[in-house]
Amino acid sequence: MMTTVSRMVATRALGWLVTMLIAVPAWAHEQQGQAAGFVTGLLHPVSGLDHVLAMVAVGLWGAQLGAPAIWLLPVTFPLVMAFGGFLGLVGIPLPGIEMGIAMSAILLGAMVAMESRPPLWLAAALVAFFAVFHGHAHGTELPPGESGFLYSVGFVLMTGCLHATGISIGLIHRWHTGRIALRGAGAAVSAAGFFFLWRALA
Repeated sequence: MMTTVSRMVATRALGWLVTMLIAVPAWAHEQQGQAAGFVTGLLHPVSGLDHVLAMVAVGLWGAQLGAPAIWLLPVTFPLVMAFGGFLGLVGIPLPGIEMGIAMSAILLGAMVAMESRPPLWLAAALVAFFAVFHGHAHGTELPPGESGFLYSVGFVLMTGCLHATGISIGLIHRWHTGRIALRGAGAAVSAAGFFFLWRALA
């Protein structure tokens, strides 16, 4: 049975996710050419709800899976994302960026919704695959003449914070009602991903 504190945590976590989903139309990822420096790098991952939900979902999924995935997935994503960011910074094209980001929300949300427990290497590979798209999107949005290094440090650091947020929310998984709440949150993330995909294909 859930304690009063655990109910409060679950309620606040769900409220936070619902609030973000309501803001989908206003949080569209439209910051092309506006990134500059460390502070902008910090702010950039939260400029698009597509990025936010996918990164939080990584933390949620890691919390569901438990150790060692709870730390491996949130470490894998920023590391590989930094590589994707480098590709974007040097101008190496990557097709289907927006579709890849949308698919990351769809599939990562689905993993949480289904409490999927694939082999650890497969979970890490899935997270790494999508991290490239997120990183490339960030990298291509650095204006000429600005510090690519400081900007990259900023968006990698904020990504880690978003993963930590997902892990913190995911701790409600230890309670039965919390597990149900997390599955619902995963379904909501996946549904938002279909919206992002529709926008990308429109």
